[in-house]
Amino acid sequence: MTTPLTLDGSPLTIQDVLQVARQDRRVQLAPVAVAAMTRARGVVEAAMADGLPHYGINTGFGSLSRQRIGEADLRTLQQNLLRSHSAGVGDPLPRDVVRGMMVLLAASLARGCSGVRPVVVEGLLGLLNAGVTPRVPSTGSVGASGDLAPLAALGLVLSGEGRARVGGGPEVPGAEALRVSGLTPLPLEAKEGLAIINGTHLMASRGALLCADADRLFKAAMMAAAMSVDACRGTDSYLDARVHEVRKQPGQARVASELRGYLAGSQIVPSHAENDPRVQDPYSLRCVPQVLGAALDCLEYVKQSIGRELGAVTDNPLVLGGDVISAGNFHGMPLAIPLDALSIAISHVAGIAERRVFWMTSAFDPESHLRPYLTPDPGLCSGLMIAQYTAAACCNELVGLATPASVANVPTSAEIEDYNSFGPRAAAKAARGLELAEYVVAIELLCAAAGLDVHRPLRSGARVERAHALVRSVAPPLTADRELTPDIEAIAGLIRRGELEAC
Repeated sequence: MTTPLTLDGSPLTIQDVLQVARQDRRVQLAPVAVAAMTRARGVVEAAMADGLPHYGINTGFGSLSRQRIGEADLRTLQQNLLRSHSAGVGDPLPRDVVRGMMVLLAASLARGCSGVRPVVVEGLLGLLNAGVTPRVPSTGSVGASGDLAPLAALGLVLSGEGRARVGGGPEVPGAEALRVSGLTPLPLEAKEGLAIINGTHLMASRGALLCADADRLFKAAMMAAAMSVDACRGTDSYLDARVHEVRKQPGQARVASELRGYLAGSQIVPSHAENDPRVQDPYSLRCVPQVLGAALDCLEYVKQSIGRELGAVTDNPLVLGGDVISAGNFHGMPLAIPLDALSIAISHVAGIAERRVFWMTSAFDPESHLRPYLTPDPGLCSGLMIAQYTAAACCNELVGLATPASVANVPTSAEIEDYNSFGPRAAAKAARGLELAEYVVAIELLCAAAGLDVHRPLRSGARVERAHALVRSVAPPLTADRELTPDIEAIAGLIRRGELEAC
């Protein structure tokens, strides 16, 4: 991206986060944000001189907040906070998630309600623009009091500690990453370490990326469903707009409208309009608008929740006007519940797709004209038999992933932090669920493409035919048994790159 993203206090968009996280768009700080931060910093410095205790400024943290800290130790207090709270474990978070965290943290601080110096945000932008990605372990945040452990790992690199990568290079000590990037460690002043770690930026980053990826998955799932309708020689009568008007569910109506567009001009639908003994298709075909529509409505709810967070300040305490106010904007429940809901929606996108895969491969319905397992030579060849097994395995794992993380509370910090959100776990489950669902939809596209091949020379709708050609460009028709993993992976790649959206 040639035009930098400017942080001026305005809300970011999901697209802004995507561009910084995945396309390395540069970020700059607006003068209006510098002025807002400077004013708030003045309030913090005045509080430091009034002789009173102020949480996180001249006190300890969490259950240690009643411990007063002397002025000579305030800088050490902030660096100790980053060191002690950097206690995460497990594999590092993906680069795009960490970059999303960084830009969301910078944007939140730039809104001038956290009391940090402008140099803190400028340091974060220096890391982003130089391609320095801190090593952030994936497990450790309970999603309240902010994403403490992940953000502490990020903050350590800003201050010259921790570990990081520069571009695509190897992991090195944070001080080395700064040196080779022409950056210098930033000594933190009062309140600044706390402001770095006291936010929902891991949850919000993952949520923004998940919303974009779920959009691509959903569009691919609708295309796969349309392709399966013609692969099974199903009817399109249930897509009648009048059916969905009387249900009054917006997502359902949108899905039905999209499917009508995908199938418009199909030669397969009218080819069996007469003398077809079937009265109704199975739910996995007939109820696509109702099931995917419910998932779509849920996705819209998730996007709205995440979108609001991209304009938020989630620090504590907050500097508002001339006051320093302790509150709870760091709590992740406004994100945890939507992220849990996203996993449920994803499970249904995959679940109904797997049922169509089963219907096509089982060849239960003689009117479909499909061979068992869509094989070129039943018995000698097993065809796509085990592709359905893989889809079933993915759906089984999705059942566990759809169990909400936010409903099981484990208190922390000697019961001062006695109700946590576990939003980061909800986000991690949704990310894994989305990956599994991509494979299930890829398997459906593989099977539906084979079904369309059976009905040649008849053609489906123009959009379905473009999708069929795209699938066939990476997964040629089966003429004999072959390893299916490369085909499934290649089609999943089409979904992840959004290539089916152009059909």
